[in-house]
Amino acid sequence: MPDQRHHRGPHPEDHILFAPEAVPALRSAVADLSWLLTRNYASPGATKLVGDRYNLTQRQRTAVMRCACSDASLEYRLTRQIPSSQMPTPLLLIDGYNVLTTIEAALAGGALFIAHDGCLRDMASIHGTYRKVEETLPALQLAGHVLSRLGIPRCAWYLDSPVSNSGRLKAAILDIAAQHRWDWPVEVVNNPDPLLAASDEVIATADSAVLDRCARWFNLARFIVLAAVPQPRIIDLS
Repeated sequence: MPDQRHHRGPHPEDHILFAPEAVPALRSAVADLSWLLTRNYASPGATKLVGDRYNLTQRQRTAVMRCACSDASLEYRLTRQIPSSQMPTPLLLIDGYNVLTTIEAALAGGALFIAHDGCLRDMASIHGTYRKVEETLPALQLAGHVLSRLGIPRCAWYLDSPVSNSGRLKAAILDIAAQHRWDWPVEVVNNPDPLLAASDEVIATADSAVLDRCARWFNLARFIVLAAVPQPRIIDLS
């Protein structure tokens, strides 16, 4: 069945799955999973163990998995994080889908989670296809205005070529950049992760695999949402 979504908003059951009364168990689950990961338990088995202990649904387990990390990962990420007070940087490399979907979800009222490492993560899943939603252009405009206020002169966006519609999203980004005279080159590459992880430039992502390898990173999605999205639905599982 074709994807008919028009928003990056909440799942119909999110108001129950992530209700205030569910949050204490989810926080405990994130703490327990982080403890297991610190002791080198494999993520799939550890997630199942924790999920079964707290009787979590699959969607809740996904949220917990996205929010947990080992102590070693936490220390590595925090020591390489660049605070907003040290911006601007001459060039910022942006993990396009990772950052954009979080802002889209925030604008659409989707559930967002503050993870153990302080990143803001959403529940959006691309699954090989990106579908433009009503929040896409407002999210790009919001990102541009915040990046301009930060004084970053050049932002290079990286998109995954295996994801359908990457070419269309590239055109949309370039069009908005041209309208506002933002210096936003866009690269569509097979896999942005190794390029971002190996770069000496500051990168913007909440992708755990990249954060565990990169030299410097800026918590851009969280900064934009907290600075410019009215009343985002944020659940603190840190």
